[in-house]
Order: sequence, then C-alpha cells, then structure tokens
Amino acid sequence: MKLAIASGKGGTGKTTVALCLALSADGPVRLLDCDVEEPNCHLFLKPQIRQYDAVTLPVPMVDAAKCDGCGECRRLCQSNAIALLKGKAVVFPELCHSCGGCAKICPTGAIHEVEREIGFVEQGASNSVEFVTGSLNVGQPVAPAVIRAVKRHAASTGLTILDCPPGTSCAMVASVRDADHVLLVTEPTPFGLHDLKLAVATVRELGRSFSVVINRADAGDGRVVEYCRTESIPVRLQIPEDRRIAEAYSRGESVLPVTPGLREDFRQLLAEVTR
Repeated sequence: MKLAIASGKGGTGKTTVALCLALSADGPVRLLDCDVEEPNCHLFLKPQIRQYDAVTLPVPMVDAAKCDGCGECRRLCQSNAIALLKGKAVVFPELCHSCGGCAKICPTGAIHEVEREIGFVEQGASNSVEFVTGSLNVGQPVAPAVIRAVKRHAASTGLTILDCPPGTSCAMVASVRDADHVLLVTEPTPFGLHDLKLAVATVRELGRSFSVVINRADAGDGRVVEYCRTESIPVRLQIPEDRRIAEAYSRGESVLPVTPGLREDFRQLLAEVTR
C-alpha cells in the first residue's frame, strides 16, 4: 500500500505524522521523503545511507556548425527554452522540460541530447524503517523529476509512506497521483481550513481516496471539523497541542517517546486506512 501524507500548506505537521506512522507500523515499512526541495525526514531518522544516485534529465545541445537557423525547434518548444540569436538556435537548459521533440524535428540534425544533473536520491535504513530521500539541486525548477526518481523505490510489498511536498502544485500532484490513500494534515485555523479545501479539491480531481488528520486540534476552532462533517470527509486523528511534541521536534527527535498513547493512536490510524 502507498500511503501519502500531504497538506494544503506548510507547517501543519505532515512530516511528524509521516514519521510517527513509519515508526508505529508493526510490519515492514518504507518511508519516501518526496519533499525534494526541503527534505527533512533524515534529521529525525538519522539513517545509515548506503546508496547515492544522481538524477539527470536529457537537454538539447546545438551544434552551431550544422544549425541553419530555420527555427523549427523554437516553434515546437512550448516552454520557451530555445531562442534564435544571430541566426543560430540557443538553448536555455533551466527552462527545458526534456520532451525530446527538438532533437527529433531538427531537419539538419544539429541538436542532440546530453544528460544534465538536477538532483540526487539517497537510500538507507534506520532500525526497521527503509528510507529513501531525494534532493533537488539549488536553482533547478523541475522537482517532479526528482520526486518520480524517489517513487521508483516504493516497496513492491508491505507499506510505503510518502512524505509529500506542501501545497497543491505540480510537486504535490506528482507525489500523490498514484497513492492508494492520502492523509491530509491540517490545523484548526482559518489558513489551515482555506488550504485544506484546496488540497481536498486536488485529491478529488485525481480520484484518490483520502481522509484528514488535524494537528494541534485544541489550538483553534471547530470550523475544520465542521467542514469535514459537511463534506463527509473522515477525520482519522486529532493530535492535541502539546509542548512536549514541539520540544522533541526542535531537538530532531521522534515525538512518540514523549507522548504516551500516541503510538497506539497511529497504529489504529494505520489499521483504519489499510482496511
């Protein structure tokens, strides 16, 4: 089963929920940190990394001697990654989406593709948790490509938990689009409710099964619960505001040892969503 932990906004506690689920699972579990622009699960798991793989994308390179400036590649490119300067095609790799069309359409064969590194994927383990994380190189805009590289390491059996990027952009969609179930982590605040509605609309558009976890449940009002009741969205768990959780998180430690009973709550949550 692929269980994605997502949120409409950052700071709701989805990494805390993902880690607690992974550490509470009774069977084999694999945790994928898909928040490749700001991965942080490793700070808490402290895994032993055993494999490193670069993530690359093919981008076009122009042979100026063969280019006759016909402009076919520029007309084809929908991401404006190719321009004509002084009668020659010039490529802007940062804008390229690696469709490969320009190399195929070039009538003189002046374009070929080369691999450009955009990030990396690391694999390791921490006790019983298999761990995979990805990181996007600074300045690169194509997070979904690294996310897809991370997701290729999802377990073929057992439970895979995906800690997804915040928001409802392409990166979040790339993370949750093939999940068996999505847990949307929110908080009982006006911002939390607003962004939860956006996340709900996104996962509904993708046709994913989903439910809600409310973090810091007693720190706001009841509008999130009322919204979920009106929309017939199951609220699987409400985590109370607890200073001990914040202190453990700030130290880079699991919150389970400082909150008796929370481990059992997450085991029950796992049992419900896997059913």
